[in-house]
Amino acid sequence: MRLGIIRPWKSRWFSVKNYQKFLKEDVLLRKHLEKKLRGMLVDMVEIERAPSTLNVIIKTARPGLLIGRGGEGVEKLKKEVEVFLKKIRKASAKIGLKLTVEEIKSPEQHAGVMVETVAQDLEKRLPFRRVLKHTMSKIMSSKGVRGAKITLSGRLDGAEMARYEWLKEGRVPLQTLRADIDFARGRAHLPYGDLGIKVWIYKGEIFNKEKDVVAQKSKI
Repeated sequence: MRLGIIRPWKSRWFSVKNYQKFLKEDVLLRKHLEKKLRGMLVDMVEIERAPSTLNVIIKTARPGLLIGRGGEGVEKLKKEVEVFLKKIRKASAKIGLKLTVEEIKSPEQHAGVMVETVAQDLEKRLPFRRVLKHTMSKIMSSKGVRGAKITLSGRLDGAEMARYEWLKEGRVPLQTLRADIDFARGRAHLPYGDLGIKVWIYKGEIFNKEKDVVAQKSKI
């Protein structure tokens, strides 16, 4: 709901003729990269398109794991993405692909990174309550965070009946569109089934100063 209000779109391009094709390609590419980069604390994947180029921006808390020694990791991933895109497009034409890796500062303020952290801890068979409290402590100790909420659902600690547990600290005003809330969801894969994970991180409110100035002038 906050896309286009306080948060930019994750796919940035415009096309009338190829809209359906590009949208499907973006969805499939993101799913492919989510599986491929699992465990590397990736927060999000952004896609930008120009007439002859495709720029994939990967934002991660561990850029060194992706880049590799001398940039080997990025080059290998780039080739794999090119092969994947050719398979989707069913064409062998050369793709003008650019792969950009950006480091995230303050990973505790990014919900996508925290979801992966929770998933990794749960897959190590740590007690879910300890994981909730430890993750919440990390998030709330980060400067600028006003509140957070974490939810887990599924067969927690291997229980026979699935249930829902959550932990919340501070404020998380979901109804306020100007509230800067980062949200992400994911899964932890365990022998007795997947556990659903959701994280909300509230970092205050964002006001459009230009609109406020215009509104004030119109009242005069």
